Amino acid sequence: MSVLTDTSAMPLSSGGDARGRATFVLMVDDQPMVGEAVRRLLADIPDLDYHYVPNPLDALAAVREIRPAVVLLDLVMPVKDGLTLLAEIRADASIANTPVVMLSTTEDAQTKARAFEAGADDYLVKLPARAELQARVRYHARNFIVQRERDQAVQALRESQRRLQELNLQLLQLSQSDGLTGLANRRFFDETMNSELRRAERTGQPMSLLMVDIDHFKKYNDHYGHQQGDRCLTTVADTLRAMARRAGDLAARYGGEEFALILPTTDAAAAAAVAQHLCQAVRKLAQPHAGSPKGLLTVSVGHACWLPGDDLLAAPLIDAADKALYRAKEGGRDRASA
Repeated sequence: MSVLTDTSAMPLSSGGDARGRATFVLMVDDQPMVGEAVRRLLADIPDLDYHYVPNPLDALAAVREIRPAVVLLDLVMPVKDGLTLLAEIRADASIANTPVVMLSTTEDAQTKARAFEAGADDYLVKLPARAELQARVRYHARNFIVQRERDQAVQALRESQRRLQELNLQLLQLSQSDGLTGLANRRFFDETMNSELRRAERTGQPMSLLMVDIDHFKKYNDHYGHQQGDRCLTTVADTLRAMARRAGDLAARYGGEEFALILPTTDAAAAAAVAQHLCQAVRKLAQPHAGSPKGLLTVSVGHACWLPGDDLLAAPLIDAADKALYRAKEGGRDRASA
């Protein structure tokens, strides 16, 4: 592709190339004499970088590469005329908004109308007077650059808003999560208990709660150390998390070595089955526990169920599950109790 470039352009902060330097103007005309004449007419604009393409077959690639602020396009050219090239520019989303000034030797009204209908931004009879050409080029280039900068600002704002939303979501998740286990923390557990009880009252569905305690955890910590104790907590937390299979289920760290599992729309029989499954799942981990009579890590589980018509408070349900947990411990641990 043959391109003649005026390299005398001065830097411009809002310019047309990727480095933010000069405003690019691309001239497409099959007559080199016309291309040179237009270059001279625009030569005294200090912030303009002039490019000339004599072959219309090369023009579309040049527009894509240079990304000019204005295209000066000859209407009548061999092989590919100006209207065809204009249609190709408008059909390419990456350059469709580029201002195109059509140049022609005719002032025929119908010819002008066809050019504007095809998407031309302006129409000049060549060769125009220096002042007129410069004014039209400056006008279209200025508007294009302002619109591009506005679009970039809007895009940057949208990206900033997206990142802010992601950050807010991360902060929300952090405020609701236990730092060690990643389960819901006590505060979020309390909020969820209240909201799920209200939902259960509205739907007339039962709701169950499991309270879970690691058996002989103090002895585990004393024997293996606190770091291994933390690993033990995360292991049980992961097992409990696997029990929270439905969207409304919530696994939480209630405090210390005690955990909780909220099970909406779950009756007493289903809660008992989940509790038994949890005990078995921890037992199958086969994690050694020298401080336990069984020699393995185990948990005790208490479960309770709220039924429509019961007191619509979280405390009684938590108290019932706690008492059931106490019975499981009294019964020998490594078991579930209601």
